[in-house]
Amino acid sequence: MNKLSIALLYGGRSGEHEVSLRSAASVYKHLDRDKYYIHLIGISKEGIWYLQPHPGEVADVLPLEQESQQVISVVPGKGLSSYKGPIEVDAVLPILHGTFGEDGTLQGLLEIADLPYAGADVGGSYLSMDKDITKIIWQHHGLPVVPFRSVRKAECSADDFSWSTLLTQLKKEFGMPLFVKPSQCGSSVGVSRVDQEEEFERAMTEALRYDNKVLVEPAVNAREIECSVLGNENPRTFPPGELQPSHEFYDYEAKYIDPDGAALIIPADIERETAEKVKSIAGKAYTVLGCSGMARVDFFMDKETEELYLNEINTIPGFTSISMFPLLCDAGGLAYPDLLDRMISLAIERYERKQSLSFSLK
Repeated sequence: MNKLSIALLYGGRSGEHEVSLRSAASVYKHLDRDKYYIHLIGISKEGIWYLQPHPGEVADVLPLEQESQQVISVVPGKGLSSYKGPIEVDAVLPILHGTFGEDGTLQGLLEIADLPYAGADVGGSYLSMDKDITKIIWQHHGLPVVPFRSVRKAECSADDFSWSTLLTQLKKEFGMPLFVKPSQCGSSVGVSRVDQEEEFERAMTEALRYDNKVLVEPAVNAREIECSVLGNENPRTFPPGELQPSHEFYDYEAKYIDPDGAALIIPADIERETAEKVKSIAGKAYTVLGCSGMARVDFFMDKETEELYLNEINTIPGFTSISMFPLLCDAGGLAYPDLLDRMISLAIERYERKQSLSFSLK
């Protein structure tokens, strides 16, 4: 059997750089060496791409060497190249989280380079990254979301703007407490819970450090339910799991710093009918955003009414040994190595389908 040549991208410019190093280490461990030859490509925090040597023994974090002779280029129409010449690649596995990883920018670059890649395409990535646009689309299709309002940085710079007036409007609309979050960041970066009025300006200022648009929502007394989705035209959904954070909410520290930040309940302790409803909504949420490849869809379930609300979608979810996406897939009968095989085959399948299209009038 001929091996496929896979480029594993990790690192990147986002605040989730270190998380990516962990996710990529786990992916690297689980890729079948009998099926794949792996090119390790680490992206620095400055956005420079470096070809990496294969580590002798893989720890929980992939190293990222940054020597000048290791720099590689992305060449329009010709893929990847190093100072030694072209790098043969059959598919790219982008294990990059957040900005410049799952927001459509990387995907556009890979499209221009004419490379197959795993995960959502340009449109699906961008729409899923912007929580405001995501929720507008979900609402349009009749899917349940928590009420929300977006606030742009330009509004907060207007001559007649005041934080107290904005907060009065939001309290009238949503009550208190509130959640404030950047519209286009992942992993709870810049997210704050506002319980007291005096916390509002600080929360907004913090969120606006990371994005020019902020999403404000009422806090919901909810359980956090997650569902993995895999596929292109006819996606497969997996049994949902539940996160039980030990923190006030599932913030960045709870996800990645505190080893006891959350308990993972797989499968979620919910009624079978509710689990099927979660899977159905997750599949629709994925499809209407034009997603492909893979994603994790996150829900809130009201603790009193058990009503379900879509929270967000992650088109490149975590792949660490304790990440929900691969664990839920495994619980649904798809082991980690088989999951990676499927992600690669979906990438090539989508690429070949697009290649059959005409992009010229002649």
